[in-house]
Amino acid sequence: MITLVIVFGHCEDFLGTTLLSRPLVLGPLVGLVLGDLHQGILIGASLELIFMGNIKVGAAIPPDVVTGGVLGTTFAILSGKGAAIALALAVPISILAEMLLSALFVFRSTFNKLFVSYASEGNYRKVQRLHLLSGALKPLLMGLIGWLSLQLGAGAMKALLDHIPGWVNAGLQVAGNVLPAVGFGLLMNLLFHKKVAPYFFLGFVLAAWLKLPVIAVGGLGVIIAFLVTSGMPGGEEDAGEEVTELTDGEAVGREEAVRREEEVTREERPRLTKGDLRWMFLRSMALEANFNFETWQNTGFAFSLLPALKKLYRTKEAMAAALERHLQLFNTSTYGSTLIIGLTAAMEEQNSRDPDFNAESINSVKLGLMGPLAGVFDSLFWGTLKVIAAGVGTSLALKGHLSGAILFILLFNVPHLLLRYQLTFIGYRAGTRWLQRLARTHVMEKLTLGAGILGLMVVGAMPATLMAIHTPLSFGGDAGGGAGAGAGAGAGAGSGPGAGAGAGYGNGYGLQGILDSIVPSVLPLGLTLLVYYFIKRGVKTSYLILGLLLLGFVGSMLHLLA
Repeated sequence: MITLVIVFGHCEDFLGTTLLSRPLVLGPLVGLVLGDLHQGILIGASLELIFMGNIKVGAAIPPDVVTGGVLGTTFAILSGKGAAIALALAVPISILAEMLLSALFVFRSTFNKLFVSYASEGNYRKVQRLHLLSGALKPLLMGLIGWLSLQLGAGAMKALLDHIPGWVNAGLQVAGNVLPAVGFGLLMNLLFHKKVAPYFFLGFVLAAWLKLPVIAVGGLGVIIAFLVTSGMPGGEEDAGEEVTELTDGEAVGREEAVRREEEVTREERPRLTKGDLRWMFLRSMALEANFNFETWQNTGFAFSLLPALKKLYRTKEAMAAALERHLQLFNTSTYGSTLIIGLTAAMEEQNSRDPDFNAESINSVKLGLMGPLAGVFDSLFWGTLKVIAAGVGTSLALKGHLSGAILFILLFNVPHLLLRYQLTFIGYRAGTRWLQRLARTHVMEKLTLGAGILGLMVVGAMPATLMAIHTPLSFGGDAGGGAGAGAGAGAGAGSGPGAGAGAGYGNGYGLQGILDSIVPSVLPLGLTLLVYYFIKRGVKTSYLILGLLLLGFVGSMLHLLA
């Protein structure tokens, strides 16, 4: 059953990046299998905090949170050692599994010549079959690795964990509280730039000084983003400028001419049905199934477009030309991919009925859109919607509520799937005119800026609300009277992140109390900014994780951190 959980997590590439592979979701599944749902929820939430910024953007492959998270959670529950041991196992397993996945993505590149060969024959069935079979290699390989690990390591791992000293567990606990800084730093790297930088600190101030929860900061972020972007140039006023320069009669006449021209064009086209477009939407869920380091999502794009190509091109020669067009390199955000798929389907229709149509323009439009749309939709979903969903979900899950995982899935996927579905039809029906209108009215710029403001405010609130780290150092007396009350909350223990941190410092002068009187939660903020600095300097994520593990462990041993 645990192996099946791993396989399910690695089927994410067939499920449209719906985030069902996150620790927040898989942790409770592992707990359910092992008969300890409560611990599964807590450990899953703890690992979600650590791996929150663990996302695949472009060709960057992050540590494999599925294999590491599931095995770490499994061994932690079997041993009864809790979140600290899950962390100790999940990090190295994730890094090792990442190496295997990178090797797989290199190996998949060897299939590209075979794809091209099938395409040149116009054999779309073989292209389709190879895409699915290659995609299945990842869940099967990682499932096998997980099964072998469980068969060979469960008993030995449990015996080893029983002999771990208490001070080691304490060090791992502190290390677990420090590690979320990596996730927050990675999210900052995705969103942080000069124009929106102040909103990160605004989110921190709202959470640290005013004690607002993450969801409240997100609500304020929506309002602020709307107010800021509504003052930008563009919109309906700009879109109407061209028409207002005409007389009423001229404007009506031009609109009527355009409408009639569109009706004639529709009658001439071999139009695709709504069923065809829905089928393309469903197939787009497997866009990344055959991701590789050479051509990225190309076979997934061709696979998604096949319902249109099969209807539009009846000869092998025409099908071969279309397949070869769409087996060129392609990579964009999975969440906005259906806009390009719908638009490409419309252009392929035009190409199929007009012998003078320039087929090369299809790929030109595809390649021109994939970068800008990746920037918009990655920011919107990875940097904004996922952050909000994870913030709300982990806040509840750290208190042992299963509703945290359920809300996480719903908050992310209801808007994701609705938008993704609609974009297929928007791209197909509106075609290039709609995209030109977006550029003219600055909608893309507004959306990018608004997503950046909202995402950064939520990320800014997270160090103050979801990182329980403080220092027990004191001056002139016993300052340790309650310094550790909140320790461990970030790893699933206690009643919530940071509960009690900085309180109860005895008769001496606690350093944490002094820091809190100046800037509350300054240690989590400082660590997050430090991680962000190193990420900008090009330091690998795996090195940062290991460095923070060492910092937390040594800091605990020297009683500098708790």
